[in-house]
Amino acid sequence: MGPAQALFDRHGDWLSHTLAMSEQACPVAAVTLPDGGQLQRLGTGLLRYHPDAGTIPKTGLILSAGIHGNETAPIELLNALVNDLLQDRLHSRIPLLLILGNPPAMVAGERFLEHNLNRLFCGAWEAYPEGYETRRASQLEAVCREFADETSLPLRHYDLHTAIRPSRREKFALYPYVEGRQVPDTELDFLTDADIGTVLLQHRRATTFSGFSSEYLAAESFTLELGKVEPFGHNDLKRLDRLRSALINLLEQRPLATAAGPQCPEIFQVVHEVINTGEGFRFHVADDVANFTEYAPGTLIWEDADTEYRVGDQPEAVIFPNPKVPVGHRVALMIRKS
Repeated sequence: MGPAQALFDRHGDWLSHTLAMSEQACPVAAVTLPDGGQLQRLGTGLLRYHPDAGTIPKTGLILSAGIHGNETAPIELLNALVNDLLQDRLHSRIPLLLILGNPPAMVAGERFLEHNLNRLFCGAWEAYPEGYETRRASQLEAVCREFADETSLPLRHYDLHTAIRPSRREKFALYPYVEGRQVPDTELDFLTDADIGTVLLQHRRATTFSGFSSEYLAAESFTLELGKVEPFGHNDLKRLDRLRSALINLLEQRPLATAAGPQCPEIFQVVHEVINTGEGFRFHVADDVANFTEYAPGTLIWEDADTEYRVGDQPEAVIFPNPKVPVGHRVALMIRKS
């Protein structure tokens, strides 16, 4: 019996096994790979890689995708990396935790089933009625804590997403807010290597998955937006070739293929958060506008009976616009280059 069959039974690969077992518990299983490392199945959509005992890892890495079930390109990318491990094409020298976040939503082709999983971390799941996504958030937190405790290494976490809305910058990174910290040069080098040329510094604590790992596990974490949502089998994974190469370099502890230098990603910061203030609120951004659309100084962005917001003395761009949110919720962010 080959290692793939031992881990994934008749299903062939990790993705097929995860979809088939989406709402079922599956027992722990493990295989030893030709390079001496061990790949362990922790549960549905959860894999842990232990490098050979003779290696000296410098970091531990968490790679997650499918926190929103319809964001399929990064799911397929992680599945390809697992195939490389099993087929002796990839020889990781660092501990690795691999996560496909929301298998039932993956099967349904939906962003989520009951609750947005990427808003349930940092214990936020405790405030919601029990359901699959609240249980999954709790489970993923526990698995990540255990991984952090067992590795006792500096951690990195890349949570891979794609977007429904078009963007004038196809790939960009969101850096969770932790008071007083800045993006390290090593991470800027990695992002450059991965063909991610934009970083948005988040301005306040968030209950996202990358927010959890940065706040509770002290990980260097990013949410990586990697293009457009497509159904399984319809993704052009060549568009993620540089990210795949950068991840392989990191896993094999190789030097980066490029240095950041003058190509260092552009960094944006939030200058205003648009909130639906209720009756009389008007948002002057079209429903179909792309992320990173820029507005000139003085442009009216929103108003209500008492207040208005206009772009300041430098151009600002809009990101994540959604005027159909309830009163009190975020409609959009206005951002500016740092």
